[in-house]
Amino acid sequence: MKLDVIKLDGGKGGSIELSDAIFGIEEIRGDILQRVVTWQLAKRRAGTHKIQVRNEVSRTSKKMYKQKGTGGARHGSRRAAQFVGGAKAHGPVVRSHAFDLPKKVRALALRHALSSKARSGDLMVVDSLALSEAKTAALRTTLGKIGLVNALVIAGPEVDGNFRLAARNIPNVDVLPNAGLNVYDVLRRRTLVLTKDAVEAINARFAEKEAA
Repeated sequence: MKLDVIKLDGGKGGSIELSDAIFGIEEIRGDILQRVVTWQLAKRRAGTHKIQVRNEVSRTSKKMYKQKGTGGARHGSRRAAQFVGGAKAHGPVVRSHAFDLPKKVRALALRHALSSKARSGDLMVVDSLALSEAKTAALRTTLGKIGLVNALVIAGPEVDGNFRLAARNIPNVDVLPNAGLNVYDVLRRRTLVLTKDAVEAINARFAEKEAA
């Protein structure tokens, strides 16, 4: 498929050929996208939530009262979960929420995410993202003129320093290098913006996977 390339100022920058195997998938698999998004978000969870178990509660270990003759239950510790100030039963402990997902599934999901943007018309290719100065107000105006108010920008091997500084305070606009391209960020933003270098990197990335 062929897509027009625009310049950051809104001018025409020619056209570019996009691979149908990456950007032209007709039937978008929502179940695969959901699996990968869940996998990404699970990896981000800190897993540091924790309660105190009985051996961690700082209370006396002295027996509360004599074993027999009280007419009540036979308790031996105030650290038990049923007492105020005691431990918690079966609460969360420090753990990792991450789980494994095959690389082929992750790669397939990225193809479907890219294709979904191309199919809905929310894919844009720009010539370059280099700026002469880091001015947030000027960049916001420039992006507004080309219709970018909620976008993920994949800027190439490295993000231009001025562009990164100018864009970091613009709400709903994320800027990442090629290595940061992922399913979750593609889906959470309305428009996907790729540079020519980013398109070449994506093609090379999937070409390597097919060769392997």
